[in-house]
Amino acid sequence: MFTGIITDIGEVRSIKTVGDTRMEIATSYDTASIDIGASVCCSGACMTVVETSPGLFAIEVSGESLSKTVLGGWQVGTAINLERALTAGDELGGHIVSGHVDGTARVSGVVPEGDSLRITFNAPDELSAFIAPKGSITIDGVSLTVNEVTDSGQGCEFGINLIAHTQQSTTLGKLSSDDVVNVEIDMLARYVARLLEKK
Repeated sequence: MFTGIITDIGEVRSIKTVGDTRMEIATSYDTASIDIGASVCCSGACMTVVETSPGLFAIEVSGESLSKTVLGGWQVGTAINLERALTAGDELGGHIVSGHVDGTARVSGVVPEGDSLRITFNAPDELSAFIAPKGSITIDGVSLTVNEVTDSGQGCEFGINLIAHTQQSTTLGKLSSDDVVNVEIDMLARYVARLLEKK
């Protein structure tokens, strides 16, 4: 489990495809403290660490993850948001994030508002029912609050405000129109929808 509070910006250093796709990620984390088999949230996707070396950790990405997330578009040099898994006693600064990406959304606009950025996204229809004003959402691993939602008939458009700190401490400050991001809906919304289906 994670909170959507990014603690490092890593960089893809190598990509090799033999069966699954193996990626090496450069990080400022003390990789000696990362156990093999530990979970690291990589731009919103929970990945299992399979090897470490000083300043690097390796993950193996399945075909399913490549097809359902933005990881399939990563290249050597891609910057990614990183968060290590929660431990007992950690501060819950964002919201509960599972690292299970529900789908992707496309950036439809980036507009400065004072020191903040107003970013809007187009989400597909299968996610739109779970996105609500003032609700939580995870974009590329970052916990954010939804400002507004407009249904389009083929999904929805929703907006967030990105304060200066978040622009600087995550990759989201570099987003531009037509970029595609990982989206995880709020876990509570997912379970409420499931309960309603059973009625």
